[in-house]
Amino acid sequence: MTSADENTGQDDALVRVLDANGRFAPTEQAERYLPLIEAIGDAELEQFYRDMVVVRAFDEQATNLQRQGQLALWPPSRGQEAAQVGSVRAARPQDTLFPSYREHVVATSRGVDPLGIIKVMRGVSHGGWDPTDPANGNVRPYTLVLGSQTLHATGYAMAKNFDGVTGTGNPETDEAVMVYYGDGASSQGDVHEAMVFAASYRTPQVFFLQNNQWAISVPVSTQSRVPLAHRAAGYGMEGIRIDGNDVLASYAVTRAALDEARSGGGPRAIEAVTYRLGAHTTSDDPTKYRTKDEEESWIARDPIARMRAYLLSRGAGDEFFAAVDQEAAAYADDIRTRTVELGSPARELMFQHVYSEPHPVMAEQARWLADYEASFEEADA
Repeated sequence: MTSADENTGQDDALVRVLDANGRFAPTEQAERYLPLIEAIGDAELEQFYRDMVVVRAFDEQATNLQRQGQLALWPPSRGQEAAQVGSVRAARPQDTLFPSYREHVVATSRGVDPLGIIKVMRGVSHGGWDPTDPANGNVRPYTLVLGSQTLHATGYAMAKNFDGVTGTGNPETDEAVMVYYGDGASSQGDVHEAMVFAASYRTPQVFFLQNNQWAISVPVSTQSRVPLAHRAAGYGMEGIRIDGNDVLASYAVTRAALDEARSGGGPRAIEAVTYRLGAHTTSDDPTKYRTKDEEESWIARDPIARMRAYLLSRGAGDEFFAAVDQEAAAYADDIRTRTVELGSPARELMFQHVYSEPHPVMAEQARWLADYEASFEEADA
């Protein structure tokens, strides 16, 4: 049995490269990944930082938009940027990614227009973007039903095996699948069923669990008496725990896991130990169930501040950080402008994509609604 501290990540039994102060201080568990870290160039390191800063600005703007009545709901990602940025930058272009509903930078860094996410949370779109459009980087739509995306991802990964597009020995073309979910979703039966099939069929897949410590108001210490990564062993797959606030650890471990999975090594599971600094969604009040001291202890390990300190130690100058801040502000302003300009969706949209092919029931319902609304116009006349 592990202690509560171990289960929330307050131990060194994690893959960690940067400490809380941004110093290069790899743990013993990180040593096997150091060659991948050493291969990261300055441009990539700066991109990691830029991604985190820009998505936080977008996230804060979207939260404000919801508070001002422009969105029905918003799930903040503040605090989880390093886990997401490192993992998505580790994926290859041919890999397919299945997010839940908080992976904003996962989607946007692969090409999804952030307005697509906004449309979902505003309630004016079925899915926000077309996952089959190459411009959207093989990112599937957000899934708000907890854990269901793990089944979708496993089925998709099984198909990759059946199609023979993975495990050929060519990393430039072999495909892998990665699915994101949280500690709360890990208690869903869907996740366990997905892992059973993934292990049985040795899918080219990575389960990326963001342990942000709270399933809405239930702490992870209640959800599991052992680190969540340990569950992977029950399915015969490797489980790795990383410091989810360390973008370098997230990148290196995910890169290795995806490469191993796509080469025929079977599925892998990663537990990124991080923290949800904001509310679960904007309908939630975290002050009801967690303490100020707890929040402040995690603010001290902020992933953006950590990476900034590391870049400063490598010689990054004020001009770089100022340019990133300016880019982030412009990005947030643009999404505000485009959000308030959104109109209502066309009435016909609600009848589209219900079935894969045109369906007479949908056609009949569309005709009924048109006639119903026309009856009000006739009455007014």
